Amino acid sequence: MFLGLRSAPNCDTVPSMKEILKYRGRSVTQKDVEHINDLIAQNPTCSRRRLSVLLCESWNWVQPNGTLKDMVCRTLMLQLYRAGHIELPEKRCSPDNPLANRKKPSAVISIDDSPIVSKLSKIQPLEFTQVRRSSEEKLFNGLIQKFHYLGYTQPVGEHLKYIIYSNARPIACMAWSSAPRHIGARDRFIGWNQEERKKYLPLMAYNTRFLILPWVEVKYLASHILGKMTKIVPRDWEKLYNHSIYYLETFVDPERFKGTCYRAANWKYLGLTKGLGKDSKTKKRNRSLKEVLGYPLSKKFREQLIGNLK
Repeated sequence: MFLGLRSAPNCDTVPSMKEILKYRGRSVTQKDVEHINDLIAQNPTCSRRRLSVLLCESWNWVQPNGTLKDMVCRTLMLQLYRAGHIELPEKRCSPDNPLANRKKPSAVISIDDSPIVSKLSKIQPLEFTQVRRSSEEKLFNGLIQKFHYLGYTQPVGEHLKYIIYSNARPIACMAWSSAPRHIGARDRFIGWNQEERKKYLPLMAYNTRFLILPWVEVKYLASHILGKMTKIVPRDWEKLYNHSIYYLETFVDPERFKGTCYRAANWKYLGLTKGLGKDSKTKKRNRSLKEVLGYPLSKKFREQLIGNLK
């Protein structure tokens, strides 16, 4: 007997644990590929769409609100097919992709743009309207396209859109979406390891757009809106997506802005991004560094974001 020596790994099982592909945070191994091939063989008459639904059900691959991630799964299967790991049935149709073919919103907007120069108290009360899936969403999209320096980009995944009104006039817009996956400064601040980040990332929301319309000059308006949003967004998020959020975050480009309104609203500076972008396949910087700012929605946000809340 030799004490303290580990037995050699079983050569038959090691290959099945090797990562073949990683997509949207999911690691696919040889064992997973074998499972997918078995699923395809057992359902020879199913379309690609139906197979993606069956695979999601098999993996229990769902969004926090319980909806299957079948569109994401379909893209994953297509990547495996193109790499030669699985054999998919022939495409039965090529439906129009509304996201890929979506037109930019019109920047031609009929709206009262007479100046609003006032004290904050004089334009209250403000009306915060969540416009996603409403008749006002088109107005939101157009305002962002015309007046925000980044223009409008269609969000993917969970998201909310707000128009802020004063006396029935739009004065500001704000958009929130699912949080980016890899933000080193944020992950270190929360104390996440890789598995915790993957599991609890949906419990955060990311401020993607904030626009005060250019004819509005009201001191302290931006920080006031941010303060109100910390109560409104969690309520609406749970109403629409059936789960809570415990932390808000955003990026500020220091080459353009100082982020004064966020700091005035008690958002915390966490560090800088690496300037890589979400689609970067190298470690070479390809965009400007952004400041990462965050706002906890609960005193126990860390415990809630790592699953240790008792």
